[in-house]
Amino acid sequence: MTADESKKTSNREIIARCDDLSWQRLDRRLEEEIPFIWHHHPEMELTLTLNCKGQRFIGDHVAEFSDGDLAIVGSNLPHTWVSSERMNKGHPFKAKVIWFDKEWLDSIAQSTPEFLPLEGFCERAQRGLSFSYATKQKARPIILRLFEIPHRDGITSLLELLRLLAQDQHAVPLASHGVVQSINQSYDRINRVLNHLHENYEKAVGLNDLSEIAALSQSGLHRLFKKHVGVTVSNYIINLRIGEACARLAATDAPISVISQDVGYQSQANFNRHFLRLRLMTPRAYRNTFRSS
Repeated sequence: MTADESKKTSNREIIARCDDLSWQRLDRRLEEEIPFIWHHHPEMELTLTLNCKGQRFIGDHVAEFSDGDLAIVGSNLPHTWVSSERMNKGHPFKAKVIWFDKEWLDSIAQSTPEFLPLEGFCERAQRGLSFSYATKQKARPIILRLFEIPHRDGITSLLELLRLLAQDQHAVPLASHGVVQSINQSYDRINRVLNHLHENYEKAVGLNDLSEIAALSQSGLHRLFKKHVGVTVSNYIINLRIGEACARLAATDAPISVISQDVGYQSQANFNRHFLRLRLMTPRAYRNTFRSS
C-alpha cells in the first residue's frame, strides 16, 4: 500500500461506550474470516490477534501478522486487519480489542508519579506500534485476564498492561509521519458533526446547524461528510434511526407507532418505507423473527 493509497477515505467507526468506564473492550470471534474494513476512530486501539495469520494495515504500513501479534493504533489513524488462515480449524478467528482515550492516558501520566513511564507513550503510539517479542509474551496473559474478569474490575490490570507497553523501547513505529500529519482538522470537523448526530438523531436535524458545527458551508459539509463517512447526511440519519428502531423492536413490546415517533419519524409511512428498504422486511416482520426464535 502506497502513502497515497493509505490516505483514501476510511470509515469513522463509532465505539459503543459506557459513560462510567474509562475503557472499552471487544472479544471478537469470527467463524468465516477477519474482513478488510478500512476505518478510524478517536479512541486509541490495542489489538491482540489469536488463532490466525494475515495482514495488518495501519496508515501506510502493511505487515504480516500471526498468532499473538500485538499492536496499538493511534487516535484517528486508519487501520484494519484481514485474515488469511486459521491456525486451529476447530476454533474461530480471534481478536482481543481494547479502546481508550488518549486524553485519559495522558492525564494519568501527568498526575500519578507511579505511571510516569506513560508520559509520551501516546505520542509514540500515534503512528502505531508493533511490540517486541518479549513484551508480547508478558502482555498476553494480562490481556487474557482482562477479558476473563468483570469489565469494571479491569482498570488496574489495564494500567499494568499500558505501563508494560510504554516501557518497550524495542517497539517498532508503523505508519509514516506523512500519513499521521494528514489526520488534520477535517477529522475534528467531521467528528463534531457525527457526535451531534448521534446525540440528536431523533430530532429534526437541519443542515444549517450542522454546517455551523463544522464551520463550513452546506456544500462544503456535504463534500466532507460524503468523503469521510461514505453516505449523505440524510442517509446517515436514516441508518441511525432505523438501527435504534431495530434494537427497540427486538428488546421491547412498545407499539411500532410509538417506536417510529421516538426515533424521529413523524410519518409512519416514511418509517415503514425506510425500514423496508434497509432491512428488506416490515417492522412487524422484523419483530416477529425475534418472537419466533
